[in-house]
Amino acid sequence: MSKKLKIAEIAAQTGLSISTVSRVLAGKANTSEAAKQRVLSCAEQKGVLKGMAAGRLLLNSLVVFAPQRAFDERSDVFYYRVIQGISKALAPHDVRLRYCALEEQDCDANLFLSKMNEEGTEAAILLGIDDPHIHDLAADLARPCVLINCRDRKMRLPGVAPDHQLIGDFAASYLFELGHRSVLNLLCLRRYTMELRLAGIRDARDRHNLPFDEERHLIAAQSFSAKESEQLVTEFLQSTPRGELPSALLVGGDFMAAGAVSALQKAGLRVPQDMSVMSIDGFNLAAIHDVPLTSVHVPRDELGEEAVHILQQRLIRSDAPVGNLLLNGTLAVRESVRRIRPNKSHTAVSNQGLYDE
Repeated sequence: MSKKLKIAEIAAQTGLSISTVSRVLAGKANTSEAAKQRVLSCAEQKGVLKGMAAGRLLLNSLVVFAPQRAFDERSDVFYYRVIQGISKALAPHDVRLRYCALEEQDCDANLFLSKMNEEGTEAAILLGIDDPHIHDLAADLARPCVLINCRDRKMRLPGVAPDHQLIGDFAASYLFELGHRSVLNLLCLRRYTMELRLAGIRDARDRHNLPFDEERHLIAAQSFSAKESEQLVTEFLQSTPRGELPSALLVGGDFMAAGAVSALQKAGLRVPQDMSVMSIDGFNLAAIHDVPLTSVHVPRDELGEEAVHILQQRLIRSDAPVGNLLLNGTLAVRESVRRIRPNKSHTAVSNQGLYDE
């Protein structure tokens, strides 16, 4: 059946004009909310919306809430690029995009509500906002809302995020499979997402029968800066005998890796000959100090695009189940990690005690 016949059928069934139905399905704003809902409900029944999930975006205005640093590339390149991804995904749809800065915790609830209740606000994206009160308000408002790199613990809002725990597990496992057993982790644990990465690292250690001792296997940084990481690694090297140094350093970001490599080189250690360095990030600095950095790329640019797709699904099917999309990382093998022995080990299996006789 042709598209024109479908529109005519919807118009006849809803009692609205063909032009009104066309405006709603084109995502135009100059129709009442009641008419919009009647058209969308009828269109869903007739299967018209099934082909629109990757097509028209059925809104005209979107607000992105994020921490202030997300709007400055120098302050937070990760979140800044996520916002660029949202903008890029919306570009073909002629959607008005607005921004509002909120704290990660203890947000200004009145500011959030005022922006959400402004005329024309039809949907929202929350980027890195952990305040549960804001999540509650967003869930109670009659507007679609999608989370990026944060989660609604009451499970009422959909979201998309990197699979931080699996990414941490994968990065650590890569080093173990290359023969490294003594691995030091340098991480900034300022947010629960970084705690999830550490949980993944611990999972990998457990699976490889390597106990985790926080005092021996973790250096916790307060920031992602190269300067702080260089200082922390320098202090570690000064307090650790050469014969007890780890064979690899797993770092929670490229700038942190830059600081770590600098500290190693100033101490007369070569990367990767004396110590391998691996990063969980991989987008900011492909090469540092002439050492191409092996890293696990955390999905970043894809987050904004996937959030827009989820938002589109919520607009089409507001009653659909709510869930979270976790994106995998990707491995970039360069020259900062070396194999220290062939990985030919096999799990020991005993013939005794496997089954009851």
